[in-house]
Amino acid sequence: MTAGKSVTYSSTRGCPTQRNLSFRAVVMRGLAHDRGLFVPDSIPLISKSELESWRRLSYAELAVEVIGKFVSDDEVPRDVLSDIVKRSCGAFRSEDVTPLVKVDGHYVLELFHGPTFAFKDVALQILGNFFEYFLSTGSNNGRLAVLGATSGDTGSAAIYGLRGKKGVDCIILYPYGRVSEIQERQMTTVSDDNIHCVAVDGTFDDCQDIVKACFADPKFRDSVSLGAVNSINWCRVLAQTTYYFWSYLRVTDLEKNATKVNFSVPTGNFGDILAGYYSKRMGLPVGDLIVATNENDILHRFFVRGEYHREDIRETISPSMDICVSSNFERYLYHLAGDDPSKLAGWMADFESTGRLTLTGKDLDGARGDFKSAMADTAKTLATIRRYHEEFDYMLCPHSAVGVSAVHQLDLASTATVCLATAHFAKFGDACLLAVNPLPEIPAELSRLWKMKTRSSECPNDVGVVQAFMERRIAERMASHERRDERKLLLRNMVLVSAAVGVVAMAISGIRRR
Repeated sequence: MTAGKSVTYSSTRGCPTQRNLSFRAVVMRGLAHDRGLFVPDSIPLISKSELESWRRLSYAELAVEVIGKFVSDDEVPRDVLSDIVKRSCGAFRSEDVTPLVKVDGHYVLELFHGPTFAFKDVALQILGNFFEYFLSTGSNNGRLAVLGATSGDTGSAAIYGLRGKKGVDCIILYPYGRVSEIQERQMTTVSDDNIHCVAVDGTFDDCQDIVKACFADPKFRDSVSLGAVNSINWCRVLAQTTYYFWSYLRVTDLEKNATKVNFSVPTGNFGDILAGYYSKRMGLPVGDLIVATNENDILHRFFVRGEYHREDIRETISPSMDICVSSNFERYLYHLAGDDPSKLAGWMADFESTGRLTLTGKDLDGARGDFKSAMADTAKTLATIRRYHEEFDYMLCPHSAVGVSAVHQLDLASTATVCLATAHFAKFGDACLLAVNPLPEIPAELSRLWKMKTRSSECPNDVGVVQAFMERRIAERMASHERRDERKLLLRNMVLVSAAVGVVAMAISGIRRR
């Protein structure tokens, strides 16, 4: 049993009505009503002895222990939490869920064994099951409209985590022409009527801005019972901490002299590496946390020069990282500001009005103490993919290759270092062909997507148009379900009447025989 009460959460922006909220509330709400992000009011600490006691646990058992540090029985009974996690892990093709392999002296954590072959499955399978549990136990009167923006992988992972979930409509915005074809097909071939894919005429940042604007509109937010599936939802960050603990234990199983483990993370929206940051603060012996970026290197420039300056997005071969404004970075800036919401609010006001935030002195020194960073452009990325295939017969996707390149740039490849492999190479076949031709065979689950029907809608980069689309689609689906329920009720009544007539007929027949 988990002792004590669950951790509570408050907004990074400090609004009094958005403080000390429950895990259930922040999962269902997603983004705080003051446009801030929810952060834990306290961070549980894990002792060395407790960490050692987890060494022989399965991935699912370990995940229950880690998540259970934040979510006690007062929020989610331990047997329910265990069921949610174990069912989520059951969707993966590997018994280890996130297996670890050693390549070129370092380790690769394969996070692509879930239903959509991307790391986001780990968190979104769990989030989908939490949504289902909370809706079934009284939240939002059983209704939720989940709105998400994707640069590729979040959308399909969210869709596979929410398809068919009772009471949930899932609306995914993605930038038209700026995701890989296989990513788009993974989203648009799902036929469940609660899934709505929307191609927006703009960039991922435009899609993300629409999502934030919808959450900032109280009338719309409340009318559709809006919920978040992007990594602005705290549940996703929490779920991702689990594989930092898992991989640390696996590396130190093999590297007996290792006291700390480094992690290199291909970074776009900052959620994945933020999970590593929280893991370190919980007491996990993490060495260096490496922010690895592509040409859209706003985060790399910040950790090198303290300059967080918004620029135009450049299209690259690693599209899931083509992000200029990293939503989860606000969570980190809050902690960098000493958990001071007024200081954070000042930083964000400057950035949102000018597109520029520059930190110096102790603030920059603190950031550099928390993270290292490196940038891999297209040439470095392709060279890394090519070399790993030729020398080690190992295929990296373009995003994973950015993380591997960063390790070599920082000369950490021969240490106890884990590179997070965020997607299967086949999701980015066209990009990988630039380095390896022909490619290895792709999984059947992906190759069959080209034989399936697709469905999606197109919208301009306009908040009002997207809101109207959502309201219309949700209303149409609810009306359709009501008609279906009415037909089911009518059919059931007809069956009951028919059965009653049969009973009466049998009774009359019996009377006549007598």
